[in-house]
Amino acid sequence: MLEWKKNSAGKTALLIDGARRVGKSYSAVEFAKENYKSFILIDFNRAGKEVRDLFENNLNDLDSFFLYLSAMYGVTLYPRESLLIFDEVQMFPRARAAIKYLVADGRYDYMETGSRMSIHENVQDIVIPSEERHIKMYPMDFEEFLWAMGEELLANVIRTCFEKREPMGQMLHRKAMTLFRQYVIVGGMPQAVNTYLKTKSFERTDEVKRDILTLYREDIAKHGKGYERKVESIFDDIPEQLSKHEKKFTLSSLGKGARFRDYESSFLWLEDAMICNVCYNSTASSGGIKFNRDRSTRKMYMGDTGLLISHAFDENGLVKEEIYKKLLFGKLEINEGMIFENVVAQMFTASGHKLYFYSNPSRESKEDRMEIDFLLSKKDPTNRHNVSPIEVKSGKNYTFTSLNKFSTKFKEQLDTPIILHTEDYSEKDGILFMPVYWGWLL
Repeated sequence: MLEWKKNSAGKTALLIDGARRVGKSYSAVEFAKENYKSFILIDFNRAGKEVRDLFENNLNDLDSFFLYLSAMYGVTLYPRESLLIFDEVQMFPRARAAIKYLVADGRYDYMETGSRMSIHENVQDIVIPSEERHIKMYPMDFEEFLWAMGEELLANVIRTCFEKREPMGQMLHRKAMTLFRQYVIVGGMPQAVNTYLKTKSFERTDEVKRDILTLYREDIAKHGKGYERKVESIFDDIPEQLSKHEKKFTLSSLGKGARFRDYESSFLWLEDAMICNVCYNSTASSGGIKFNRDRSTRKMYMGDTGLLISHAFDENGLVKEEIYKKLLFGKLEINEGMIFENVVAQMFTASGHKLYFYSNPSRESKEDRMEIDFLLSKKDPTNRHNVSPIEVKSGKNYTFTSLNKFSTKFKEQLDTPIILHTEDYSEKDGILFMPVYWGWLL
């Protein structure tokens, strides 16, 4: 945000896209307080007809537009020292279209926040302004969670050990894994993290997460126009799909004869709302993995792992605090693999990676039959060795047959294979074994 203010110098607006309750509005307001002489927050979820009429009728006379806006909100605007925040701008696309003229005027800076920014009804009948810089905001990652917990020094040690490829040591590794398990349970939604910091109660934190899940359901019912039931059925089925050994989303679970083309818009809705992170099957292991993706074969992860856990135990009658404490110490008899895989997908997404996996269910060849959890491309690809295969292991005893087969079959194209697991760092037979909490650094 600071880089945008400095480099843009009023020539672009900043659009912050993210899931509901991820902290977009809060961050925009805090940024305005610290970096501008004055600001106006226009919440289009609440803005009345008078405010909306300004965008409909007064854009041809920006002097009067700003005069009326300033009077309505009781805020004095100062040229090049004031910020206008269009909050929940997807609720009023006309305001987003107006950015073109407001930025050209050059008097003030503009920031927009919203979700579901690409869904048809939110861009219908408007020209999306080229004067926008579009960035995405995600739930807090593990580093940010450590900051919130007052563990900045531990975050620095983790980064140093990752960069030097050195073990953490037994004591610090154990501490980091305990905090990582707390992060997995609490998640990265700011309100949930704040509640946990204040109460240290998983149950109280769970109540906050369930409120957010309820809000998501209400959004689906209100905004998933024409296909809200299909969106909800996918959303409800995510924990069950991830609990399977093969975590690919199986359409048959949604109903007999379900076809991808009938549900494609529903998958896209959840992805665009940033409620879910979609991981596509790539049929190639070269640097062009995105060009070889199979759009009909995918895994659906929740955008926040803390929300996934609350979602997964939605129908469970056990005492929630007891469930969470068992999960904290790894003593709950559930498929922890889905939780760790989800949090890795969350960390990769927040680090800017598109999510891909590799799956070949061949019945003809045992050597070709394999599945790799994630494929990560190099930032700067070369002619060869551009993709790292990543496997996620939640237990202490595991095999990595698929990783070995994959590494042998595609050795000319692959960078170093990595296993993210619950143990400290080590290296053996050309494979890097990294603690799972290093995932955000890859």
